[in-house]
Formats: sequence, C-alpha cells, structure tokens
Amino acid sequence: MGFIVSLLTTLIATLVYLNSGKIADNRNRLAVRTIAALIAIVAIIASIARGLVIVPPGNIGVTNLFGRVSDNSLNPGVNLVNPFAKVLNFSTRLKDIKENVDASSQEGLNLNIDVSLQYKLDPQKASTVYKTIGTSETQLIISRFRSTIRSIIAQYPANAIYSIKRQEVARQINEQLTQELLPLGFVVEKALLRNVKMPDTIQTAIQEKLKAEQENQRMKFVLEKQRQEAERKRIEAKGIADSQKIISDGLTNKILQLRTIEATEKLAQSPNSKIIVVGSGNSGVPILLQESASTKP
Repeated sequence: MGFIVSLLTTLIATLVYLNSGKIADNRNRLAVRTIAALIAIVAIIASIARGLVIVPPGNIGVTNLFGRVSDNSLNPGVNLVNPFAKVLNFSTRLKDIKENVDASSQEGLNLNIDVSLQYKLDPQKASTVYKTIGTSETQLIISRFRSTIRSIIAQYPANAIYSIKRQEVARQINEQLTQELLPLGFVVEKALLRNVKMPDTIQTAIQEKLKAEQENQRMKFVLEKQRQEAERKRIEAKGIADSQKIISDGLTNKILQLRTIEATEKLAQSPNSKIIVVGSGNSGVPILLQESASTKP
C-alpha cells in the first residue's frame, strides 16, 4: 500500500511540474516547480526504499506476496525484494522454555518436575514454519514438551528418576523432542531436568535407601581389601615356607662339613688371639677358645 501511495505521489508531482509552465508569473512558476520536484524526489526515494528490506541480526526474513510465501528466506542484512511484498522476521536465536510439570511415575506416584527446553528455529525451514504454524510457535512447543515429559516419566520408577536415572530421563526427553520438533522446523539443543519433587515421606525413604546402598558398597570395598591383604599374607607365608624347605633339603652333612672347614680357615687367618680345637665332639664342629690375657707372657 505504501509503495502505491509513493508512486501516485511521484506521478502527481511530475504532472504538476510539467503543467507549471501555464503559470504566467515566473516567480510563482519557479516556486511550484521547486515544490513539485522536491515532492517527486522524496516519493521516488520512498518507492526505492520499499524495495530494500533490512533483516536484523539473529533473524531470518520470509516474504509474503499477495498470500504466496516464498521458499527463499532472507538472510540478515540488506535485501532487495518486491516492493509489494510483506516481509516477516523470525528469530533464529536460542530460546529457553522453563516448565513445571506434574507427572506420574511407573508405580503411580505423583511427581513435580522442573524442566527446561533450549531450542531454535531452523533457518532453512522458516518459510515452512510460517506456512504451517505462523509467527508464534510457543504454545505448540510447550504442548509437545509437556506431553513428552509425562510419557517418559511414566516409564521409570520414582526412585530411579530421583537418583540414578536422572540423566537418562533427560536424554530420552531430548531425543523424543528432537524427533517431534525437527520435522516442524525447530532444532532441539538440550532438554534439562532441573529438579524432581515428590512427597516428603517418599523422598525421605529414597534418601535412606540410597544411604544404605552406599554403606553397603563401602563395606564390600573394605571386605574386598581385607580379603586381598589376607591372600597376600598367605602367598608370602607359603613362599617363605617353600624357601625354608628348599634350603633344609639342600643342607647335607657333606655341605655342612665344607661350610665348617671354610669358616675354620677364615678364623685361622684372623689376627686375633684364639685357640681352635678341630673335630671336637660328635658333630665335628670346631670349638673356638679365646686366649685370656693372663696366659700371655
């Protein structure tokens, strides 16, 4: 509509300028021509500006010409479009939806879930989103988000959602929403399970159970450590016993006599005063007698 007004204004100003020659007074004729020329120039600039559209950063433009939506989106910056077309901007920035959802666990317990969904528009599907959804997708996303959360929560017991299965539940929500929203033109970045609330009695029971399981795991660790230490000592004792048995089996009389002779030779070579009696008694082990100081000359 604005482009048509600009064209009509330009046309009228041009006609006034051309017919101003009929004015007899030169001064009035010059004034009329000047005003008509200025109006025509402004109208022409306005007409040209209608064909130039600036798409802000973080947005994608969709053109609508008399009800026909172009499949080619407009990137951020200055774009040349049909002056009669209407351009709608869609944000491609990351959006964050926070929801508080009441859901039931596998055993039928009522849970209150705080969740967040981070998603954004796929720039390549902006035209499709405008055709099928419109300019506001929030309600549609929230409806699917809530439905997905309830269906997945119902597959898990309450204690698992509260403790060990928390990350798995968030991953399941993320995957399910990706399957549902991607064909519609939205990219799911992440689904976050921020908090899980349940009745105080159930929550206390779950915490006590988790504490008991942790204590059980700690005791298993202590017992395993003691078992390993006992096994180490047993192996060490067996090694010592085997070593002693080998040494005992190898100590024959001849070896003992040889060791005795070697020890006697070393004693004989010592500079200390002594008396060595060889072959004393039945054992044949030499007897060493230290010479007392009174016997010395």
